[in-house]
Amino acid sequence: MPPPLQAHRMLLSHRRTSPIPRRRFTAVSSLSSAPAKTLAPGPPASSILSIRESLLSGERTAADITSEYLSRLRRTEPSLRSFIHVADAAAEREAEELDRRISSGGRDAAGPLSGVLVGVKDNLCTASMPSTGGSRILDGFQPAYDATAVRRLREAGAIVVGKTNLDEFGMGSTTEGSGFQVTTNPWDDSRVPGGSSGGSASAVSARQCVVSLGSDTGGSVRQPASFCGVVGLKPTYGRVSRFGLMAYASSLDVVGCFGSSVFDTATILSVIAGHDKMDSTSSSHDVPDYRSDLASLSLLESKPLNSVRIGIIQETLGEGVDAGVISSIRAAASHLEQLGSVVEEVSMPSFSLGLPAYYILASSEASSNLSRYDGIRYGRQVSADDLNELYGNSRANGLGHEVKMRILMGTYALSAGYYDAYYKRAQQVRTLVKKSFEEALGKYDILISPAAPSAAYKIGMVLSAHL
Repeated sequence: MPPPLQAHRMLLSHRRTSPIPRRRFTAVSSLSSAPAKTLAPGPPASSILSIRESLLSGERTAADITSEYLSRLRRTEPSLRSFIHVADAAAEREAEELDRRISSGGRDAAGPLSGVLVGVKDNLCTASMPSTGGSRILDGFQPAYDATAVRRLREAGAIVVGKTNLDEFGMGSTTEGSGFQVTTNPWDDSRVPGGSSGGSASAVSARQCVVSLGSDTGGSVRQPASFCGVVGLKPTYGRVSRFGLMAYASSLDVVGCFGSSVFDTATILSVIAGHDKMDSTSSSHDVPDYRSDLASLSLLESKPLNSVRIGIIQETLGEGVDAGVISSIRAAASHLEQLGSVVEEVSMPSFSLGLPAYYILASSEASSNLSRYDGIRYGRQVSADDLNELYGNSRANGLGHEVKMRILMGTYALSAGYYDAYYKRAQQVRTLVKKSFEEALGKYDILISPAAPSAAYKIGMVLSAHL
């Protein structure tokens, strides 16, 4: 275990250069007539380190730590609605068992994540609790196995406290598309937490759990992390096994994580990353200790980023991006320059093509992946007089509006006569965008852009705009 670090003052570097000191930022929200209700306390430097040190020193027990988090969860959950399912009794039992093991076995009985409470996005399978994907069609479904990422967390000693809310099957960016409830933002409960992993981001931000798992297909970890003021990490495709993740768009889906510090997310990634024989797309490259790329600010020289070239993507600061977002990116770029880096704007004309290509490709894959939810093999069954009517009734009653819309769009893009015009062309655009990033990263060590074009918006605002 590395020595204690001031993780809130560190950032993970893009390559093996000196780490980037992290600045403290305050949350910014738009003016409103009523004062915002805030449920997000300030996090410590590294929650994982703090928990581990207090357990091994005997200062606190796992039962005490679990009780503290569950108490906060029960107090804030009626307003936040971050969780679809809370396994509080199971968490308490696991904590008591951990205390007994540590009492009899000492330090050797503690894993790297012992006593760490984890929230799991409800599109990741868990054998011990329901897994719905945020959809009514899977209401009450309980898998027979854990997703690989969940299993690895449990093996490291983590305690899964519950399943977090999401936009149905990961399709959305506000968590208003859940089939069960709308999650709110801990910094202002009149606003969305982002999505689709809004429940996971909200839970970590409100300290209902220490860390959480999410999934990212088109921004579903990065955007809610931005909205909720936590660290969100989307690993490279294949770095983390997708086994046990309910498929939305298989060529894009990635299991990611949330934490209150860079150190905590680096710790989680070190545990869940690695090849998995159950996922042929998982990478066989060795898993480094990602925490080794972190260092205390006191160890850095005055210009730790000398010779590091950073590019700001021009197209991400144009029309449609809030002035406050642009100002924040400019301020961050100025700070990076003060640390010795060379910061330049770089134009990537194909960047704007990424979003329409994503919608075609993701919807096309979803139309295939979600065909399994037919009321027979999976999902809630609605009675009917014949087979086709059973399919139609089960899907019509079990799936939400956004999911149906994307299935229809994907089916259309894959249909005869339109495949070349839509799906094939979107694949070509994907290759073009990928090539432009590779070229830019040949000139720059790091590319930066906003995680979202605005701060968190009011609940109902985006849904109203679509009507």
